[in-house]
Amino acid sequence: MSRIFETPLYPYTRSADQDALDPVRHKVVIVGAGPIGLGLAIDLALKDVEVLVLDDNDKVSYGSRAICFAQRPLEILDRLGCAAPMEEKGVEWQLGKVFFDERKIYEFNLQPEEGHQHPAFINLQQYHFEKYMLDRLRALEAEGKPIEIRGRNRVVAIGDQGDHVHLEIDTPEGPYELEADWLVACDGANSSTRRMLGLDFVGKVFEDNFLIADVIMDADFPTERWFWFDPPFNRGQSALLHKQPDNVWRIDFQIGWDIDREEELKPENIDRRLRAMLGDDIRYELEWSSIYTFQCRRMEQFHKGRVIFAGDAAHQVSPFGARGANSGLQDTDNLAWKLELIVKGKAPESLLESYDIERIHGADENILNSTRSTEFITPKSEMSRILRDAVLDLADRFEFARPLVNSGRLSV
Repeated sequence: MSRIFETPLYPYTRSADQDALDPVRHKVVIVGAGPIGLGLAIDLALKDVEVLVLDDNDKVSYGSRAICFAQRPLEILDRLGCAAPMEEKGVEWQLGKVFFDERKIYEFNLQPEEGHQHPAFINLQQYHFEKYMLDRLRALEAEGKPIEIRGRNRVVAIGDQGDHVHLEIDTPEGPYELEADWLVACDGANSSTRRMLGLDFVGKVFEDNFLIADVIMDADFPTERWFWFDPPFNRGQSALLHKQPDNVWRIDFQIGWDIDREEELKPENIDRRLRAMLGDDIRYELEWSSIYTFQCRRMEQFHKGRVIFAGDAAHQVSPFGARGANSGLQDTDNLAWKLELIVKGKAPESLLESYDIERIHGADENILNSTRSTEFITPKSEMSRILRDAVLDLADRFEFARPLVNSGRLSV
């Protein structure tokens, strides 16, 4: 039986644009069919703004990737008509526990009050998330909304012509060209759009790595976020455990800076780490693994001429705190209504300057919180480690020290 991320959900089909004598002009073209690109496309279509999504893939993301979605983005997704199936499928949680060595030093509740429409967080693999967004896109298409997605359409050249953007696109049947009044790059941290325009990030790359292992197993851990500092199964480092739907568990191991990535990703070495943590008799299936490096960076501006950047294409943060996809969805919430007014001639193009100001402010706040979390989780000097461990010891006994413990300031 094939898995959801192995099945083309928006397979390549020939477009009428490929047979046109001159490049066809579209109102808004979005590059990237991940959570951010799909979220923006759905929002624009609901506002009756014609939008075309291009992606060089034809499937949802491989691996769980972003899994934690917070209350505010769930409110946005509710407005887009996507939240209900996500919350039904997702694992709801609000309680987190922090351990130092083998001791639980404290726990926190992100939503102690009753009466909220949406949970504090759901855990949902990105491939499920994207599938529900694609279902919504197809439903809007069926209703006659001005939205389209084209798989295996890779943008290979971009030219900003002042009043529009010219695109060259490669497909399995050869290249074609089209034009867009506005181009929005939602093509991730390694954005080819950003590279083609000669733009880059400013910020900091931290010298540390984490190994992600998504394992399918029956386990009786509660539906909580568990974070360890200096656990016996990963001495001198940290680890994280999270439950996802379908008995998939996200386990993150801090593994240091000077590593052999290929060696660390070998199944036998991942198995060794998992058995040290969970016991020799564990039975599991490894669904996905990856290694990531902490990066806290952003573009200096989030739009240049007629090209706009959102999500990881515009800013990167370390994953602790779940501020990546959540902040990207808030980018789209800020951008969609502004683009609507501009496209419909109800506001000047200068309105986009407010997108830069407001979302750069949000990115800077996320980068600040993410940087502080990273520095606490991965101290880079002996004195920093001594101070960190002293805070953890105090937090075990004294409530005043607990707000100083930083295993990731979580998104809201």
